[in-house]
Amino acid sequence: MSLLEVEDLRTVFHTEKETIYAVDGISFDIEAGETVGLVGESGSGKSVTARSLLGLIDNPGVIETGSIRFDGVDLTEGHWDEYRGDIAMVFQDPQGSLNPVYTVGNQIRETLRIHRGLRGREARRTAVDLLERVGIPDAPRRVDEYPHEFSGGMRQRAVIATALACDPDLLVCDEPTTALDVTIQAQVLDLLKELQREEDLGILFITHDMGVIEEVADRVNVMYAGEIVERAPLDELFDHPRHPYTRGLMRSIPALASREGRLPVVEGEVPTPTERATDCRFAPRCPAAFDACTREHPEHVDVAEEADEHTAACLLYADGYDHAPDPSTVFDDGGENA
Repeated sequence: MSLLEVEDLRTVFHTEKETIYAVDGISFDIEAGETVGLVGESGSGKSVTARSLLGLIDNPGVIETGSIRFDGVDLTEGHWDEYRGDIAMVFQDPQGSLNPVYTVGNQIRETLRIHRGLRGREARRTAVDLLERVGIPDAPRRVDEYPHEFSGGMRQRAVIATALACDPDLLVCDEPTTALDVTIQAQVLDLLKELQREEDLGILFITHDMGVIEEVADRVNVMYAGEIVERAPLDELFDHPRHPYTRGLMRSIPALASREGRLPVVEGEVPTPTERATDCRFAPRCPAAFDACTREHPEHVDVAEEADEHTAACLLYADGYDHAPDPSTVFDDGGENA
């Protein structure tokens, strides 16, 4: 049994004008001690997925269908509060995650009080230990400082320390390095790897950056317009990307050895899904789209060559489409690497 099992999750927002299918029938799982990546452009539904896992969807949003099973228990049946400390979240903006009018130590101690019942000197001592654990120097002094006295990297470390105060089994990281410079980003990624080794943490790592995903993930789910369009082990995905959207993301990764003056781009923008999918949502932007793509919704099919568990939701690889183009004639990578 996996630590987390998400099955056919659908989170929608009912507004006065329309219904938005922000997450539309996705499924994935996470094992203890592994990092699963969720990658895609802004607007793909990644953050809504993260908030759904923790039961943080507010009105007018609602989890319409699907199950979120943590350690075998379906959280959607009203069990979120029971497991609030077992699943922790690290948000994108550390400045916005910390209350500016309370010291960092005060905020960690509050978490310790709520989730572990610690108070007084014991809570303070544990808060200092947590700050030391995430690499903040001179923690006994820093614990009494305010967020504005911390650098951006230190604030993100403090947010991670607050998440660890719950003693979680699963860490949901929603773009945790986006606001950091590249050097601090590398330090935070190394910290997460070290914590994972020590605690056997399961991690869901959400980002739009394929380069970051390559550094941290064991398996990857590529998300577009509320759906997962490709899933594979890390090396298999990077060696043999199959979905045209994944290929576009790969080609957008800057390379020091590249002599091209301009990076290739995926033209257009992620659409806002306002109805259940009846076609391929990526078709308007896809260089390999053909007639059936505008009429039929693709299901996941096995596209693995050597590795297991590599699937893509793309009609290019489905049976019965005689007029589908050959990927090797569409992409200039010969149908292999993007």
